[in-house]
Amino acid sequence: MSPAATYSAGAVARRLGVAVTTLRTWHQRYGMGPSLHEPGHHRRYTEQDIERLEVMQRLIFEGVAPNEAARWASRLPLSPGTSVSDAPDTGATVRGLTRAALRLDAPAVRQRIFRAVQDLGVVAAWDSVLRPVLAAIGDRHEATGALVEVEHLVSGCVSAVFGAVPRPDAGVPVDILLACADEEQHSLPIEALAAALAAEGVPARTLGARVPPAALTAAIRRTGPAAVLVWSHLASTANPAQLERVLAERGRPVVLAAAGPGWSEATLPEGVLRPGTLTEALVILTSAST
Repeated sequence: MSPAATYSAGAVARRLGVAVTTLRTWHQRYGMGPSLHEPGHHRRYTEQDIERLEVMQRLIFEGVAPNEAARWASRLPLSPGTSVSDAPDTGATVRGLTRAALRLDAPAVRQRIFRAVQDLGVVAAWDSVLRPVLAAIGDRHEATGALVEVEHLVSGCVSAVFGAVPRPDAGVPVDILLACADEEQHSLPIEALAAALAAEGVPARTLGARVPPAALTAAIRRTGPAAVLVWSHLASTANPAQLERVLAERGRPVVLAAAGPGWSEATLPEGVLRPGTLTEALVILTSAST
C-alpha cells in the first residue's frame, strides 16, 4: 500500500474494530485525530495516524488510562510495523530503580520514579515499575526480615512524586473520596489513584491510612461525595461492616467501591463495586463524578 494512502474515519474504525464515535472521542478528548486536512474536504487519517491509534488501543487493552495511552502513543516516533514493544523498557527502569533503592540513594530513587511517571504516566508507572519494585522488596523482607529501611525510603519517594502530580484547579468540585480501611496502613495505592485521577483532570479527597469507620462516615456527611473508594491490602483490615456503615448513611454516595486484595467479593455488601485494577477504579470513579 502506498505510504501516501489516506483513510476516512469509517475505514479507520473498521480497521481498528471500534465505532466511529469512539474515534471522534479520541480526537476531541486526546488529540488523536486525523492529521491531513485539505480545505473543503473532510480530514483524512494517514498510516502514521493509524499506527499511533493502534498503539493507543493496545495500551488501553493492557489497562493504561486512555489519556495516558494517548500521551504515550503521540510521543512515539512511529514507522510502519511499530508496536508497543518500542515503548520505554520498563524492565531496565525496574532494575535501575531497584539498584538505587538498595544503595539508599534517595535523590536517584526520586528521579527514577519521577521519570517513570513522566514517561509512562501514573497508571503504567505504578503497574509496570513501582508495584513490581515494592513487591520484590516486600518479598525479600518476608523471607529475611531485612530491607525495612529500603521499603520506607522507596515508599516515601513514591508518595512524594505522586503528591507532586499537578492537581486540578481549586474551583473544580471534589466528588471523590479515597480512604484506607480501618487499621490499613498501605496507603500508596490510593495515593496512586489520586494522582491518576488528577492526571485525568479529576480532583479527589484522600484521607490516607487507618481511617476508622466513624471518621469515614463523618467525612462523607461533611463533604457529600458522589463516589467513595475504600482500600484494604490485608484480609485482617477488610471488615465488611465498614462498608455497611457507609451504605446505611442517609446521604450515601452514588458509588461505593472496595479495592485491594484484602476484600473478598463473597462477603461484600450488595451494591459495593470491586475494581480489580487501577484502571477499573478510574473508570468507576470518574463515571460517578461526571
